[in-house]
Amino acid sequence: MEEYAREPCPWRIVDDCGGAFTMGCIGGAIFQSIKGFRNAPSGFNRRLLGSLAAIKQRSPIIAGNFAVWGGVFSTIDCTLVHFRRKEDPWNSIISGAATGGILAARNGVPAMAGSAIIGGVLLALIEGVGILFTRISAEQFKPASPTFEDPSQLGQQMGKL
Repeated sequence: MEEYAREPCPWRIVDDCGGAFTMGCIGGAIFQSIKGFRNAPSGFNRRLLGSLAAIKQRSPIIAGNFAVWGGVFSTIDCTLVHFRRKEDPWNSIISGAATGGILAARNGVPAMAGSAIIGGVLLALIEGVGILFTRISAEQFKPASPTFEDPSQLGQQMGKL
């Protein structure tokens, strides 16, 4: 089995941006379909049309927002990998905090600080859960240490029989 390796950095940004856009499309479509269905006038056909209209209207915007977040995050992550010369969970945590701060820059310094803290904490939780699952799953692949019998004890056991 081949070892898992991520794309090189320029392509990683495009890949993560596209993945985030797709995730935003799917999640936005699900959320907007429920919202549109609930807010539409009564009658199944009207609710179905309201749901479809909400999906067409808001889902691309949500997907674009996700794509921007993914692109900024990956760009910062690749920059950190380049300057720190290692890939570790700290890169993701710092990237999440910086992305949260950068995307909230238009709302002022307090909003930037709050978003940076939330972004860093969320990425720290995600990285922590990933490390936890890796350690839990690694236990099953841990080689068992062989138990060797003491040769001096073998003679005594044979004599007792």
